[in-house]
Amino acid sequence: MTRGSRAFIVTDRNVHRLHGEALESLLTRAGVSYRTIVLPAGERSKNRRTKERLEDEMVRAGAERNSVVIAFGGGVIGDLAGFTAATLLRGVRLIQVPTTLLAQVDSSVGGKVGIDHPEGKNLIGAFHHPGAVLVSPRYLRTLTRPEYGQGMAEVIKYGLILDRRLFNRLRSSANAVLSRRSATITPVIARCCALKGAVVAADERESGYRRILNFGHTIGHAIEQASGYRVPHGSAVSIGMAAEAGISLALGMITPGELADILGVLKLYELPVVPPRGLSRTAVLRAIRFDKKKSGGAVRFTLLKGIGKAVAGVDVPPALLNSVFVQ
Repeated sequence: MTRGSRAFIVTDRNVHRLHGEALESLLTRAGVSYRTIVLPAGERSKNRRTKERLEDEMVRAGAERNSVVIAFGGGVIGDLAGFTAATLLRGVRLIQVPTTLLAQVDSSVGGKVGIDHPEGKNLIGAFHHPGAVLVSPRYLRTLTRPEYGQGMAEVIKYGLILDRRLFNRLRSSANAVLSRRSATITPVIARCCALKGAVVAADERESGYRRILNFGHTIGHAIEQASGYRVPHGSAVSIGMAAEAGISLALGMITPGELADILGVLKLYELPVVPPRGLSRTAVLRAIRFDKKKSGGAVRFTLLKGIGKAVAGVDVPPALLNSVFVQ
């Protein structure tokens, strides 16, 4: 960011209350002109209506091609602000400043930005890489324990699909990881970012290999959508990973002992492994059919072939999906 460029800070009410003044003071001291746009917190803001509001405010405030959008918050803000940056004036610069563990290890890295559609999560979006991702573990201190735990679902995912040593470390050092001590959590965040960065570098546009990152997300996104986003992303992905690990077992790709280890680690981090009562099986299965990753009318899953290795593009028979899914 240079002097003379206009910055647009996009954040939510919770983050602005806790951290907004510090970021605004930093920009003021640097001589950067900025405008802060504060949105309601939560997934329900991630829609076309809110994106239109952002576009209107930025255009009316004089946005130019050298303007910078600063996404200051969790995954919702990163996706929404990032998608706005991707389309405003055919694309302006983006800086991600993730404030949740989930955003720090996953959603702020890789360039996928977007919004939800009534028929499904993240159905409208783009690839728009940030010019920088600025991660500070200090932001994690203001998260509630459940909020912090939401991010652990994505951390565990990286261990399951790419790094058995990371998975084993999460199992043996749960108390230290949950303590949020910088000495413990910083290398975990760095490892997750490195793993995702390597996958994205190999397949930027998700044409093949990058789809391994979707483990737990096909069912997880469907649970979010079917619940009206009352089930938060991390919890939904945890349930999705448990279900998709169950499918992996049913297809002979993992052992019963490995499934037990996976469920045990999810529970160790106080993450759910079964859907909440009352969630409609029909609504979830319908949402799966609208998954953005479907091809040729079929939804293909990323499944496990042992802990630390994932396989993308697996066809799952409908009968098996019904039997493993919601009870």
